[in-house]
Amino acid sequence: MTKATSVREIEILADGAHAGQTDKIGVPYVEHVRAVAAGLTPFGDKLVMAGLLHDLLEDTDWTAERLRKAGVPARVVEIVEAVTNQAGMSYDEKIRRITADPQATLVKIADNAHNSHPDRAAQLPADKRERLAAKYRSARAALWPAANRDDIEAIVRIVNPSLLAELDAHH
Repeated sequence: MTKATSVREIEILADGAHAGQTDKIGVPYVEHVRAVAAGLTPFGDKLVMAGLLHDLLEDTDWTAERLRKAGVPARVVEIVEAVTNQAGMSYDEKIRRITADPQATLVKIADNAHNSHPDRAAQLPADKRERLAAKYRSARAALWPAANRDDIEAIVRIVNPSLLAELDAHH
């Protein structure tokens, strides 16, 4: 494989890695990572790359070492590792770990915003919708204080404007 150094090359890598995968509502999974990446465009190419790759380590057979060998910038791989679930770690612990890295925090805010999008949630069964909504609200309660309000707003305006009212109430 050639060295993946541009956003377009990372997008192609993510497309291939997530090929055939669908999300909880049956949409091609790559649409989720693209939406997360779109929310990170105000912050530069490294965060867009991290957005495109943010679920790669837990949802595909890719490893951090393989990403580095493919030419993914080291900092991008670090951010992806920071947002990746680790065996035996609770979701709350994961969120606390993420907030130690300001860039990983922005990636997770974009991920959370897309996962919380009303159009996506509306297609889930009511019990699952409520459980996930509570989980995502709880995560935002930890993520948002760890980031600059203007940065959160920039992401939310792109990914899920329905969260703007919650952001105004929060800050």
